[in-house]
Amino acid sequence: MSQVQTAKDLPVKKRIFVQRDYSSGMIVQFQTKFPSELDGIISNDDYEQTLTRLNQLYAEAEEINAHTSTEGCFSCMTGYLLLLCIDTHYKKTLDKIGKFIDDQNRKVYWPQGVLFKDPFPTGLRSIEVIIYEHAEATSY
Repeated sequence: MSQVQTAKDLPVKKRIFVQRDYSSGMIVQFQTKFPSELDGIISNDDYEQTLTRLNQLYAEAEEINAHTSTEGCFSCMTGYLLLLCIDTHYKKTLDKIGKFIDDQNRKVYWPQGVLFKDPFPTGLRSIEVIIYEHAEATSY
């Protein structure tokens, strides 16, 4: 009887950290340069598409428009009690980013034994990419 392994059960081969790109100031964006450690494991195009989309989603989260301005004004006027009742645009976009990362891991990266971790819990400093050993026939 074969037992299905999860990512926690597998030994980690390598951890890669994709650093923030501060070339455009303090906006949240990550370097899209393909790490040599992933060469032969995943395609350069898949990696670049994922990082480009993440950068777009973070730009969307921090965008200032009429909706986010109104949200901020009403929050201030209610002593920020409004935030107990609704999710902000930023929070909704962070949830969308989390789902995107999970989807990419499930469809693109985990079949190759690679996982991307959401950078939000670590303060958006870097994206941790974990390469696992012997990841064949495992579940995410």
